[in-house]
Amino acid sequence: MDFNSDKEVLINIDGEADLKKKFSTSAYVDEDVESESDDSEMRSSSFKKKELNANKNQISSKAENNEVMDNKSSSSGHIVEEEPIVFKTSAPAVNNSGLAVTTATSQPIIQTGSPPPPPSQQQPTFRLRSRTAVINETAADQKDIYESLDYDVCENVLFQKEQQLTSNTRFSIRKDILRWIIFIQIGIITALIACAIDIVIEELSARKYEFLKHSVDINVPHETNSGDLVLPYLYWIGLSIVPVAIGAAMVTYLEPITAGSGIPQVKSYLNGVKIPRIVRIKTLAIKCIGVVTSVVGGLAGGKEGPMIHAGAVVAAGISQGKSTTFVKDFRVFKAFRDDHEKRDFVLGGAAAGVAAAFGSPIGGMLFSLEEAASFWNQNLIWRTLIASIISSFTLNIVLSAYHGLSDFTFTGLFNLGKFEQPLTFEYFELPIFMLFGITGGLLGAAWNSFNTKINKFRARFIKFKFARVLEAILVSMIGVSLACAMIYFINDCRPLGNDPTDYPTQVSIYEMKLFCEDNEYNAVAALWFQTPEATVRSLFHDPPGSHKILTLALFTLVYYFLSCSTFGLNVSLGVFIPTVLVGAAWGRSVAMVIFYFCPQALFLNPGKYALIGAAANLGGVLRMTISLTVILMETTGIETSFFFPLIITLISAKWVGDYFNEGIYDIQIKVNHVPMLPWEPLPHYMGLKASNIMSSPVVCIKLRDKANYIYDILNRYKHNGFPVVEDVEGNDRSTGRVCGIILRSQLIVILLKSLYEEKKRFWINDTTIQSFRDVYPRYPSIDKVRMSEDKVNYTVNLDIFMNPSPVCSREHDSVPKIFNKFRALGLRHLIVVDRENRVSGIITRKDFLYK
Repeated sequence: MDFNSDKEVLINIDGEADLKKKFSTSAYVDEDVESESDDSEMRSSSFKKKELNANKNQISSKAENNEVMDNKSSSSGHIVEEEPIVFKTSAPAVNNSGLAVTTATSQPIIQTGSPPPPPSQQQPTFRLRSRTAVINETAADQKDIYESLDYDVCENVLFQKEQQLTSNTRFSIRKDILRWIIFIQIGIITALIACAIDIVIEELSARKYEFLKHSVDINVPHETNSGDLVLPYLYWIGLSIVPVAIGAAMVTYLEPITAGSGIPQVKSYLNGVKIPRIVRIKTLAIKCIGVVTSVVGGLAGGKEGPMIHAGAVVAAGISQGKSTTFVKDFRVFKAFRDDHEKRDFVLGGAAAGVAAAFGSPIGGMLFSLEEAASFWNQNLIWRTLIASIISSFTLNIVLSAYHGLSDFTFTGLFNLGKFEQPLTFEYFELPIFMLFGITGGLLGAAWNSFNTKINKFRARFIKFKFARVLEAILVSMIGVSLACAMIYFINDCRPLGNDPTDYPTQVSIYEMKLFCEDNEYNAVAALWFQTPEATVRSLFHDPPGSHKILTLALFTLVYYFLSCSTFGLNVSLGVFIPTVLVGAAWGRSVAMVIFYFCPQALFLNPGKYALIGAAANLGGVLRMTISLTVILMETTGIETSFFFPLIITLISAKWVGDYFNEGIYDIQIKVNHVPMLPWEPLPHYMGLKASNIMSSPVVCIKLRDKANYIYDILNRYKHNGFPVVEDVEGNDRSTGRVCGIILRSQLIVILLKSLYEEKKRFWINDTTIQSFRDVYPRYPSIDKVRMSEDKVNYTVNLDIFMNPSPVCSREHDSVPKIFNKFRALGLRHLIVVDRENRVSGIITRKDFLYK
């Protein structure tokens, strides 16, 4: 018997086994999980009939005596562990309030063979669980925490009145000026946060490695001192695990959403998915502290990725003119308090974060276009570019002033230095660049696969918070131990020389002699005793002969697996820096190997091939092309003539990697079951119609409906959108014709503010669209509503509140056509109607991904 399939097994003590496969049709689910107590009221479950070893009549009698209701079924059809299988058919009925309900009856099952013993002699029934059931239920729980954003503007009567009052040129110009002011503020504040992070990391890292250098120098064995290298090793362990433990504890216990780089979450948000707590001030604070502690602790990660998340949080906060965390409303920018406007500002914040991290304003704009944006127009391009330029310029000024430089040298946090000589290439090198890209694609695909397996292992076995903190500490200790082992066992002494990337803040690692003679330094220690950014600079700009091939080969191998195990820990870290570092190491080592066998190949500049290797590895892991090319060019200051080798390398890496899997950010989105819509319809959508994926029956609301009915359905169901119907026959709302759609958040505000038809004269003049914006983005829950007896018979007229022009489709419309509507319009709901404009079903983004 196969226990690996997701099946439910009933086993009787007398040895008879009944194997029944469970199927369920997903009811109308929008963003949240269905109400557990009402699944039976909105679902129609069907089960395949199978031949079993019993008599039909006796089995029917047994089913009637032991009827079980499956009220614990989640929206994805998974059954909670304590509940047995349900065998039922359902038929809709109508209760007193007009709610569609379902009555379950036992379904007789045809069986053959000898009849079972009488009921009095039958033994209890036990159920064996599938080993994958818990994993599947966890996946269902993960995807049910996500909701969609309301990118589609609700053009109701209140909105149209506001448009009429503000349709003059003066107001339009004023609103446009406010947009520009917000984007400029986003650039400045994002850059200042980046400066603070960079300065703190540089100062703490410099003191850490200076202390370790001094400790190593006085404990290295020599003629007059036997020495003891255990003490520096323990110092290094302590100085690494303490900040890592602090950062991991803050992320794990205070704000788990800050784990990782934050780029997958920002991409999902801009795609239309509401990620809980992603753009809060508390998230920003813990993200910044977590990045500092993780980088100072020496984990294989960087601060560049989290800066994109930080920019998005800054943009989301500034554009709203209020803080829900501190319950403070500054009464500014009130016109921008909706998801449609907020999306554009978050996009600008992500671009400003890229510009601050890499000193690449154009790369920031292209990153937003290539990876993040789900909507784009010409005005948004200009505003995003201005935010990126302001961010890069502000960071340049502040860091250059801090380091006491007369010129603007610090263009970004990820400063790779400028190549002293222009990078040139020969046309016969293009195949070599393509081979580098192919290698990077293979290594990147393998890295993504290994990292995904490690993270799935973490999700399954490392569930306790304390264990997650210990895991981060353990990885940090392993990294330090591997670094010490390399320094101790590899003898790579190089003559002292001028560091072409020497900056005032860098530790003088070239003074670390360790086991080397005077006027020499340990090249292995030079790779480890500095920040990863400084190591990348060294690999790009160190002169030929600065490293051994063995040193770079082992460093590549160690850092490859170290970065793979680090990305996914409960710490705030990005993947960009370790990816660049690994690529630069193997790219430089390959160039050295080729030069070793072909000394006449003078075109083999190790720094150039370190850059090509970094680009190949980035393309293999991240699968970006245009934006990465521009970022690398702006970061290193190379000439535009070298654009072609970079783009050839990145495209080759992307194509090869895409053959095996997706980029790491897209993989993380899928592993977390985020309902993110891809750019194009998936192949298996072809040939499907709207009726194949829609959810039905649908909970509808009449244009003029009772307050107690609205209150009841809001308590019963977690749907976030309800079709509004008119011309209803009797109390059966499913017979009405669609005239609009109303959101859950709007209904709750209506009930809270008592906007009833009977009291219209008291509120009609004071109620505007701003009344709903003031409670954005944290709309109250239905638990805040108190429905007293004097309000239950009141009537709610949705005529001025609903969206009178919802997007609808016919039952026979193709799924790819409906998908394009969702992608282009940023839809949250799409109503499926018949020829008479009656509701047949409803489609949300989850129906594309989970059916």
